[in-house]
Amino acid sequence: MLSSPRVDLTSTLFLQCFMPKIKILPLTLRNKIAAGEVIERPASVVKELIENSIDAGSNEVSIDILKGGRRLIRVSDNGTGMTREDALLAFERHATSKLLHEEDLFNIRTMGFRGEALSSIASVAKIILTTCSRNSRSGTEIDIYDGRIKQVKDTASVGTTVEVQDLFSTIPARKKFLKSDRTELYHIIDTVTRTALSHSDIHFRLTIDNEETMNLPRASGLRERIMQIYGEEFLNGLEEVQAEGSGLSLHVFITSGEHFRKTRSHQMIFVNRRPVKDPSIAHAVYRAYEGILPRDEHPVFFLYLEIDPGKADFNVHPTKREIRFADKEIVYRFILASIRNAIKKTRIKYAKDFMEVPHTHTSSPSLSPYSAPVYPQDVSQSEGVSENMEFSYMPHIPYLYLGGTFLALAGKGGFTLIDQHAAHERILYEKFLKGIGLNVHRLLFPQQVKLSRNEYRIIIEHQPVLGEFGFETDDFGHESIIVRSLPVSIELSDIRGILSDIASFLLEGIPPDKSLKEALAARIACHSSVRGNKILNQEEVSKLITDLEKTDQPDQCPHGRPTRIFLSLDDLRKMFKRT
Repeated sequence: MLSSPRVDLTSTLFLQCFMPKIKILPLTLRNKIAAGEVIERPASVVKELIENSIDAGSNEVSIDILKGGRRLIRVSDNGTGMTREDALLAFERHATSKLLHEEDLFNIRTMGFRGEALSSIASVAKIILTTCSRNSRSGTEIDIYDGRIKQVKDTASVGTTVEVQDLFSTIPARKKFLKSDRTELYHIIDTVTRTALSHSDIHFRLTIDNEETMNLPRASGLRERIMQIYGEEFLNGLEEVQAEGSGLSLHVFITSGEHFRKTRSHQMIFVNRRPVKDPSIAHAVYRAYEGILPRDEHPVFFLYLEIDPGKADFNVHPTKREIRFADKEIVYRFILASIRNAIKKTRIKYAKDFMEVPHTHTSSPSLSPYSAPVYPQDVSQSEGVSENMEFSYMPHIPYLYLGGTFLALAGKGGFTLIDQHAAHERILYEKFLKGIGLNVHRLLFPQQVKLSRNEYRIIIEHQPVLGEFGFETDDFGHESIIVRSLPVSIELSDIRGILSDIASFLLEGIPPDKSLKEALAARIACHSSVRGNKILNQEEVSKLITDLEKTDQPDQCPHGRPTRIFLSLDDLRKMFKRT
């Protein structure tokens, strides 16, 4: 007798209701999920492999990259190496030589400790591991693909070499999310740079597409390593500070004088020689500059903090780039006090000059009636605050310096507030875009400028467009360029900082609403514009206002901020409730 379809359907639904819905994922899938947490991009692979080399006691590490790391990442070292047994175990999930007991997790003294890196990499790429322990006569070569060992054989070797081929070949969906080779190389160079900055006792070599990109011999200390990467001129713009206390040791290189930047591109934090991101530490540095740091500018700092490993938790994030302190307040106050005291001792004059409003013959203590600007006759009838008024200025203008970047200009029907920096930005921005009225200063003695590798590559790539703005440069090699001319508005003393900022801006990517030329023009104009706390004399104020009137959009700077605001007598009456 045949069962009815209705009975079969009821039985199927009954079984589905009581069948377990939770299943254990296959090992290969688990490894690929873990890889998604640890291996974000080629630079993540480079970071994990370099850290293994450091933990192996290496003093020489070589990195070879092809096609932005997609085709090949090879990291070789002269460390202790591994025996065959250890090499086979190294690719097992959570296999590590760096932790034995639970207590060790809260006393981390090595760069790696999770035992996830090699197994994660092996699950998303082909790996060839060649290694030899110092006490062995022969080495071992292991070939792995899709997380499975394909071949094991003896080989001649020294130290360890890990070769990663065709990254994300087993997960095509992940591969399509990689950026351009240029972007991926930027992250790789940044990773090698940060690691080299925290391990000055190791010789690092980086080769990209068969061309040596970085060669950093073992340095005598942090100061020499910074000079190797950024050059002596950059180093001379930094103040070295060292302090100890509360079980902490601080060694920091911070901005000295007025060498502030428009971006946060040169801000690095290392805790126990590990590069980390910590908003609290960064905030302490900014607090130390309170009253000195100009608005919209940022200090450069390389901060090295040593702390008892038992009072810091590096096990917060799979990539170990975050940290948790047992007593965050002590760390914050120690860094703040150490840097602030150093700034007070060495930069008292600068702080005083910045905080006090200068009084010179160039600014009028009161608004005098001579040569007042002529406004349209209907100005006195205007209502509210206007940012789009048409003014006709006379050659000599009565004005009052208000402090910062602000001027007040008198008129018959009221007065105008001018942001001299924003106004100058608008003037220069349009000159840069149009190439009209742009004055270029050709240097009698061309200046050599050393940049970091990433900065050097991007500046060389954009030489033609920078040339349109007055920057004539030649490639000198070895991360250096020769500057032959500059826009007149740019001071030669800060040329390295300006080029570094331009490079950082380009590496971050051009805003989608602007062309390359517009974005660069705005950036360079901001650097070139008259700064706050600078007192303009009568002639300079007159020229500023005259030039502003000649621009296409005199009421806004390139970033959209007002250059001037007009307040009529009616506006003032309303403010003082006299209407």
